[in-house]
Amino acid sequence: MNFASIDFETANEKRFSPCAIGVVVANENEILDEFYSLINPLMEFTSFNTYIHGITESDVSDAPTFPQVWPTLYNYLSQNTVVAHNASFDMSVLRQTLDYFNLTYPNMDYLCTANISKRVWPDLINHKLNTLASHHGIRFEHHHALEDARVAAKILMTALAAYQAGSMDFFLEKCQMTKGRIYEHGYVPPRSKPVRRKRKLYF
Repeated sequence: MNFASIDFETANEKRFSPCAIGVVVANENEILDEFYSLINPLMEFTSFNTYIHGITESDVSDAPTFPQVWPTLYNYLSQNTVVAHNASFDMSVLRQTLDYFNLTYPNMDYLCTANISKRVWPDLINHKLNTLASHHGIRFEHHHALEDARVAAKILMTALAAYQAGSMDFFLEKCQMTKGRIYEHGYVPPRSKPVRRKRKLYF
């Protein structure tokens, strides 16, 4: 049951400005592979984004561009289930950057570990990545693409263990969730079916 966890950092508010990518390949038991690269977005950085992730224009001056990194990323993502925390952001970065550079889309499904954590651990105060990491005793450097991807992978691994799921389909069935999917110039988001709550009886 292999999956790939990803995280992007961007240079500015444009979704097609990735400046770092982290990928972690894992299964229900262990991390199998990791990949990290800075990316030269070929555009300016904003001070706000640099404040968040600490990456500057000088840091990426000799880094590969997204089209140069894409063949490696494509091999990680295509024909795989891909997860990300707040996946709507990372999938938007991926889609808009592929469109911007006119690159081939991967054939991939995706899931959001933020939504999964809401279903598996509904009583947490919130479901931010750092809150979940603290709850599960995971120490990491927030807003570093590889470390964020690694935490998202560990969150899914922990959720699979909590549901004693031997397959992703079984896990999603128990969670009442469906995978999302991206395709050229479009996407279908993951869905969470409403959970029926037991009515309280008053006498």
